[in-house]
Amino acid sequence: MRDPDVVRVALAGLRAPRKTLPPSLFYDAEGCRLFYRITELPEYYLTRTERALLATIGPAVADLVGPDAVLAEYGASTEDKAAFLLATQGAFQAYIPIDVAAAELAQLRARMAQSHPAITVAPRVADFMYPIVLPPIPADAPVLGFFPGSTIGNLEPEAAIAFLSRARTTLGAGARFLLGADLRKSPLELLPAYDDAAGVTAAFNRNLLVRLNREAEATFDPMAFRHEARWNDDESRIEMHLVSLHDQTVAIAGETLHFAEGETIHTENSYKHTQDRLLTLARQAGWTLERQWTAPGQRFGHFLLNQR
Repeated sequence: MRDPDVVRVALAGLRAPRKTLPPSLFYDAEGCRLFYRITELPEYYLTRTERALLATIGPAVADLVGPDAVLAEYGASTEDKAAFLLATQGAFQAYIPIDVAAAELAQLRARMAQSHPAITVAPRVADFMYPIVLPPIPADAPVLGFFPGSTIGNLEPEAAIAFLSRARTTLGAGARFLLGADLRKSPLELLPAYDDAAGVTAAFNRNLLVRLNREAEATFDPMAFRHEARWNDDESRIEMHLVSLHDQTVAIAGETLHFAEGETIHTENSYKHTQDRLLTLARQAGWTLERQWTAPGQRFGHFLLNQR
């Protein structure tokens, strides 16, 4: 069935001289399933490293925020990472997971009712790149925004500043924000995490085309495109591309587009900021660093921001 929003964003990117697709299109049901597989791959160090760090710092974060707080997590199709914070007894009275995946949020709420019955769970189906209205929050409740997983690195620097600024407004005066970020390191470690030997990331990338066939009446042959991960040193980012294997023509919602052999669709950036660069972006959005924790070897960081 044609989805006019998917058609609109797909054509906007694919009509450009350098073709792109937005990473938001990754996360249909199959894309979510594939991404969960990616997080368990031996090459994908990010999730293991972040979970280990959260397990260490969870109680300290809860102590700094204060009791009976409200946790609002951006991009929360699962509660796996929030659980490290919610495990602290009496630390949080409510949890607001925010994500575009409605079905996953419904499943999350059902799981939380069993695992954390004392915590109020109020999901919000929303794209966090746009303004969000949170449910009513008790006036005296501390508020903690949470953005784990290094998704901040998927945003262009200007978009990252805009997102962090919107979050400050959404969460309200006095709120804190716990920001996760994968940090700059050798491409020898980075590239395999985005191009695994089992081909799961390649399937995840090509699933964009499968989704367009289903939701934008497109005629892609996904296997006519090769997955490619690149390190862009000047921009300090990993780039994911789909490379056309030969000259081909594809229809999308009745519009015909041509792909030359070797032409790419740029599907994702993952910036690997230094700590100084990341904190500069946060300051430009009105946040101040309160505390930071980094994994051994400065591989991954969590940064507790406030508005003072």
